[in-house]
Amino acid sequence: MDAGVAVTGIGIISSIGRDVGGNYQNLINGNCGISKPEILETLHKGIPVGEIKISNTQLYEMLSLPHNNSYTRAALLAVLAIKEALSGAGLNPNEHEIGLISGTSVGGIDMTEKFFNEYGENSENLRYIQAQHPGFTTGQIADYFVIKNFVTTISTACSSGANAIMLGARMIKSGRLKRVIVGGSDCLSKFTLNGFNSLKILSSEVCRPFDNRRNGLNLGEGAAYLILEADDILAEKPVLGRVSGYGNANDAFHQTASSETGEGAFLAMKKALEVAGLSPEAISYINAHGTATINNDLSESRALKRIFKDNIPDFSSTKAFTGHTLAAAGALEAVYSLLSLQNNMMFKNANFEHSMEETALVPVQKTSEKELQHVLSNSFGFGGNCTSLIFSRNGK
Repeated sequence: MDAGVAVTGIGIISSIGRDVGGNYQNLINGNCGISKPEILETLHKGIPVGEIKISNTQLYEMLSLPHNNSYTRAALLAVLAIKEALSGAGLNPNEHEIGLISGTSVGGIDMTEKFFNEYGENSENLRYIQAQHPGFTTGQIADYFVIKNFVTTISTACSSGANAIMLGARMIKSGRLKRVIVGGSDCLSKFTLNGFNSLKILSSEVCRPFDNRRNGLNLGEGAAYLILEADDILAEKPVLGRVSGYGNANDAFHQTASSETGEGAFLAMKKALEVAGLSPEAISYINAHGTATINNDLSESRALKRIFKDNIPDFSSTKAFTGHTLAAAGALEAVYSLLSLQNNMMFKNANFEHSMEETALVPVQKTSEKELQHVLSNSFGFGGNCTSLIFSRNGK
């Protein structure tokens, strides 16, 4: 198989932790981060969400930013995660040339919706008008770290973070970059909460991925980033794992629903295996997309059966812990996949009780140890944009 692209640093912030260690401990201890919204100003106070209980003002102080800055919440969360990833990789953007590929779906819409009715009265808030564009958030991240090399934004709904990782790996393998920060960031907003509520796919309780009684997802917020580096500049640097496979496909079935046969998911997983040069039997564990909606979980289950036949690997969804963090989901779960590899640990699929009548698949019900070599991570977005990543143990 192809050795893949080296991961030398990871950083994350979510509703279950402000760093990698906090996220890992809460996953293995089964601590859920779903609660009622407190930071987000919304009329829907009873809808459970995966909210990070840190205000923007506190984030400004943590990052030594003036209170009159124009940073969006997604950018603030991203900066925190990237600082951890860079520290772990021993890199300083001022000393090392590095690119940035960041995924987001809502960008800075939380700020434009907050001040929309005040633009005509308070010129000070006009600085947030540009925040409506997702690329504005990426620009803020690049400005904070003074990154002037390759900088771009991926916005493919819930597969954005995974697609950022895929593009970064491809850039390194093609020789266009030697180092790149890849991942995604999204925050809770009225736009997404109201939008998903209008689709009638939000659960009124903590979600139940892959359960026969699942009734919808929980939205969340967070940011996660990986540092990818080319082999010829690694020297003796520790490698956390490798991006060995990736695949993207679009089933072109519906604006918001997955195809009933899981065509896009099937094609994405098939391509990822081909890129990695692996057979389906080589996959040790799957971090599934598993949003807990009626449509998604059935579609993904059918795709898993198409790929793996009667030998489906152990799998689980971590979204009952963090909520569905939209564009950040693929990046959060990339970090979780790497933590699984490093610790030979499979995280439980929380709140599962009854298998789906249509497929009878049973996810991991208890966090448990298992020797892992290759972990598959799925991220599927609106519009049918499906991406699968394979993370492999270094040197295997």
